[in-house]
Amino acid sequence: MNRYTKFINMMGSYYTKDFEKEKKNIVKVREVKEETVKKFFLQGDCEVLVVFEDTGKEILIDDFSPEEDIKKYLGKSFVKK
Repeated sequence: MNRYTKFINMMGSYYTKDFEKEKKNIVKVREVKEETVKKFFLQGDCEVLVVFEDTGKEILIDDFSPEEDIKKYLGKSFVKK
């Protein structure tokens, strides 16, 4: 299962994903588009770790999370219809 991270700060929010390079044992962090995260989330193939940069609070959102939490932290478009 893929894990994306959504960072929320005073200026807005952005998504990242960790990519592990097997040959060099390095983890690279890259920013990804919201549409990419939405696509995999709606397929049920990912979870999103929501991190509030100001407070350090973390919330894990996946398919089994309550619909209210998904709407609150990710947006209405992430809810399956």
